[in-house]
Formats: sequence, structure tokens, C-alpha cells
Amino acid sequence: MAYLDNIRTFVRVYELGNMSAAARDQRISAAVASARIAHLEEHLNIRLFQRTTRMLNPTEQGTVFYAGACRILEAVDEAESEMSSITQSPRGTLHVAAPLGLGQRLIAPAMPLFKAEYPLIDLRLRLSDRKIDIAAEGLDAAFFLGLPEDSTMRIRKIADCPRVLCAAPSYIARKGMPETSASLKADAHDCLNLRYPGAPEFQWPLQTPDGIKRITVTGPFECDHGDVLTNWALDGHGIILKSFFEVADHLKAGRLVKVLEEEPPLPVQMGCLYTHRRKQDPKARLLIDFMVRHINAALPKGG
Repeated sequence: MAYLDNIRTFVRVYELGNMSAAARDQRISAAVASARIAHLEEHLNIRLFQRTTRMLNPTEQGTVFYAGACRILEAVDEAESEMSSITQSPRGTLHVAAPLGLGQRLIAPAMPLFKAEYPLIDLRLRLSDRKIDIAAEGLDAAFFLGLPEDSTMRIRKIADCPRVLCAAPSYIARKGMPETSASLKADAHDCLNLRYPGAPEFQWPLQTPDGIKRITVTGPFECDHGDVLTNWALDGHGIILKSFFEVADHLKAGRLVKVLEEEPPLPVQMGCLYTHRRKQDPKARLLIDFMVRHINAALPKGG
């Protein structure tokens, strides 16, 4: 197992380009990660990386070895998965990512339920509204809202989620209720936007009487954390575009009210991305199937 551990550490160092980042990913110290690479280089009698005080670049031999190392690890993972299928006792660790709102409200609450059903599977959940690179970050599955760009991944669609525009009653009392989508475009209102490097949506797609229009909106605040935007809206600072499930409780309690109900946003696709392999890891398939059932049962009706 020590040799396999060395290979796994090498692959993560190669993919992340940083010894410390790979060590954190592997839940080991940087010293252990460095020692594993050194042992691997000694065993192979080659240098895998060129090291300077600031840079860590793979050598030509390191690049060639990376391709073979990935095939080795995939073969081991598939063999272990087949044994798990035979014994009917899936085991191991799954690394999962999701956007903050989706993860907090639907994914995280279901994970203890999944663990109770499959006690030998451990779960590692990463929540972020930023763009996720599944391969580079060593993820088994990534739940998403929207249209993923990575065509090399497989997609499991879960649902089409209605979205709403909404604001606090205090904001409406101060700024008035928008009458048409044109009033948003005219900068008559403060719109709170989810922005981060590589964000795919900088406009609000609304269903108007003249067809779908993408409205460019502006406002005093932007953030890469969806719940921060919701809190700003609750405090009366502007209008937000949200999936209905994220704000259903606030709407029901009257803390937020719907805006432009006659011109609602386009629904957004909810789904799961997972790596394209000849044989999908059975425990990853178990988790995705479980989450699809749980999410569809938990999604609030309406919108």
C-alpha cells in the first residue's frame, strides 16, 4: 500500500502543482508528501519534478509517468469497486462538491441518512459557489445549478428548478415595485449579483411577453457567496434572483416578496457531474441515486 500511496500523492502533486496543496488534499503533512515523492523518485531512479524555491514543474519523465499512474489508480479503484459489488458492502471515501445554497439545504442534510444506509462509506463535502474542476480537485461527484461547461464529464439531471426574483418588503416600500423588466435595466433598482472569476451568468434571463430577454442588471453589492446575497436582500438592500427552494421559507414567512411575477426568470437545471469512466464506481452511483431520490422528495413545491 505504501507504493500506491506514493503514486496517489504524486498524481495530486502533479495535478495541483503544489506540494502543500496536495498534502492538504491527501490529509497528510507537507513533509510526508515530499518524502513520498522522494521515495518514488528513488524507486524509479528518475526525477519527477524540477524544484525551485517558488516553482514545482513536472519533468518530461514525470509527465510520462503521470499518464501511467492515472491508469494504475483507475485500475485499482475499479478492482476495489468490483469487490465491493460482490460483497455487497461498498466501502471507501467519496469526495463531493455542491454550490452553497444547494449543498446546505439539500445535500448536507441527506448525507447522514446515506451514511446510515452505507456505514462503510465516508463522505467529504466541499461547498462553494465558485466554479469547480472535478478532475483537478479529485472529486467523485459535483452537484450543480445551471449549465456546466465541461463536456468531458457525465451529467445526471435531477430537476428543473423554478427561480424567482424577490426583495424585502422594506426595499419595496423604499424603491417601489418594479413594473417591467425594463425598469431593472434602467438602473432604477438595486440588483444583488453573484459574481466570481469565471461566473457563467452576468445577466438575468427573464420570460417576458416579447420572449426571453437577458437583462443586464447592476447594484451596489456583489458577492461570491449566495447566502450573503440573501441576507442583504432580507436587510432591504436590493433584489435577488434565486432558485425557489433557497428562499421558499422566507417567501412563506413574508420576509421576502416576489418581484415581477409576470416576467419570471428561466428555470435552472439541477444536476450532478461525475467522471467519465469505463465502469463507474458503484459507491458513487449509489450516492448519486440516493441524492436524486432525496432531492426530488425534499424540493418545495411552487415557484
